[in-house]
Amino acid sequence: MNARVPEPQTLTGRSVALTPLIRADLPELHAAIAHPEVFAGGYGGGPAGLPTDLAAFLAFAESYYPWTTGIPFLVSTVPMPEAPRVVLGTTSLADLDVTNRGAHIGWTAYDPRVWATSVNIESKLLVLGLAFSHGFDRVKLQADAQNARSRAAITKLGAVFEGVLRHDRVRADGSWRDTAVYSILSEEWPEVRAGLDRRLAVDTRPLPVF
Repeated sequence: MNARVPEPQTLTGRSVALTPLIRADLPELHAAIAHPEVFAGGYGGGPAGLPTDLAAFLAFAESYYPWTTGIPFLVSTVPMPEAPRVVLGTTSLADLDVTNRGAHIGWTAYDPRVWATSVNIESKLLVLGLAFSHGFDRVKLQADAQNARSRAAITKLGAVFEGVLRHDRVRADGSWRDTAVYSILSEEWPEVRAGLDRRLAVDTRPLPVF
């Protein structure tokens, strides 16, 4: 049985909301993630790929995010009447192969102020749930092989390390990137989901005040 491509939709958790990314969101996303420390780990082609200003970021976003091959999401706080949303970052579900039931969660970046908070845990819980509920059997996650912080975060999600793709792509500075590949299978998802739920249950830290 084939998987089904999800319709673009809003995913709402305890403290974060994921809404389909639109071009009008890009100035707020630029303010959240266009920082040297975000690109230092390999995001967007590495440090040399950091857009110099908003206009450059808009051009970068147009070619970088998987607008036509999946669902890019804007990650924000859950909007409340008394507290408008705060943009925290982005992640995407893309490379949707319905015949072989494979998908890829990536293109993920957050405002450095929410690193080491529950934002990534909850975001991944929501997107993984979307993928597996639509019949996908394998969800891939990957990172620059040199990015120890991102690789540790992927491992803590419960993903299984599959190996390193050598000279997988060219970085913005012309050097080669090796890519560390991880995955979660549908039969592993219940245990992974339970682990993420447990991590969220014990994490009572509020998000930073912006």
